[in-house]
Amino acid sequence: MLQKLFATGIALSCITLSYAQTAESATSEPATEATVAAPEEKKPLISFSGSADFYYRYDFGKQVGNNRTSFTNTHNAFSLGMASLKAEHQGDKIGVVLDLGFGPRARDFSYADEGITQAIKQLYISYSPADWLKLTAGTWATHVGYELVDPQLNRNYSMSYMFSNGPFSHTGLKAEVSKGKSGFMIGVSNATDYRIPPAEQINRKFLLAQYSFAASDNLKFYLNYVGGKNPDTSKTNQFDLVMTASISDAFSIGYNGTVNTTQTWDGEKNQSGKSWWGSALYLNLDPKPWFGLTLRGEYFSDKNQFKIPTNVADGASLFATTLSANFKVGGLTFIPEFRMENASEEIYTDANGSGKKTAGSFLLAAIYSF
Repeated sequence: MLQKLFATGIALSCITLSYAQTAESATSEPATEATVAAPEEKKPLISFSGSADFYYRYDFGKQVGNNRTSFTNTHNAFSLGMASLKAEHQGDKIGVVLDLGFGPRARDFSYADEGITQAIKQLYISYSPADWLKLTAGTWATHVGYELVDPQLNRNYSMSYMFSNGPFSHTGLKAEVSKGKSGFMIGVSNATDYRIPPAEQINRKFLLAQYSFAASDNLKFYLNYVGGKNPDTSKTNQFDLVMTASISDAFSIGYNGTVNTTQTWDGEKNQSGKSWWGSALYLNLDPKPWFGLTLRGEYFSDKNQFKIPTNVADGASLFATTLSANFKVGGLTFIPEFRMENASEEIYTDANGSGKKTAGSFLLAAIYSF
């Protein structure tokens, strides 16, 4: 199954609260025995960063339901995205991160929670007993996939099918080990996306893993895994591959492939595994510091109808093409975006309510990050 992964094919600015000691100016006479030491710069007590985004989306079929990916479920409407605030404290060995989000995007990301806890995107404590080892406990965004929940960290505003159907977050414990060009992560968590296991359902833990390799500063690989028994008694195993390559200062490539195998419960036992899978290529061109283009092409196959229900027994597959421009002015980014999708079956609807195999949309987003 893994061969399908190969078949087709962050620097945030922070406002910090800090203070530093000032030293008296050195004497004009040369030092004879020792050089005057510069004052030691103290680390900031807390670092803050955040973002806010807003968008308008128009579906060419005039149907909200033609959108089947996360965070942009609107038509002909100006919509709020998410206001996000992240606070970090990092000591010599211990750190803590509180990452909050408010708005429809944050609510959809934390769909398994209710009330105020939906505002928690991430909340974790980390401990580094050695330079090569980091231990983390809490809730954090998933390691699976190429795209991220924070819009300023993506070049396309709309999300891929793989992001929308893959894991969003994990709550548990993990250990990260770095050695040379390689990195290893192993962890155990609640079922995918659950901060608290649902009552009166199966409560089994999931296994998390990642192997990363930096062949060079310009070429990196990430092999990811998540698997376990879901609250509804089905079993899931997902393998995911991410590759990034910088060809030049102006051109870079990203790739993401994933395959998910699920064994449903028939009342007595888990049945044989059935899968859905996807593969996406990202082409990034940055001719100017203030202007960039990203073309995303994604193939998504759901022949077993786990994610795209149809009236056809063989399910459906689709190819989605998204072209996004990024115009940057300071911390503000404007993203005009065109998206076209072509499916093997009539999974979309036109303005008259008739089924069709194609869908398209235009989107304009504004994102401010600090």
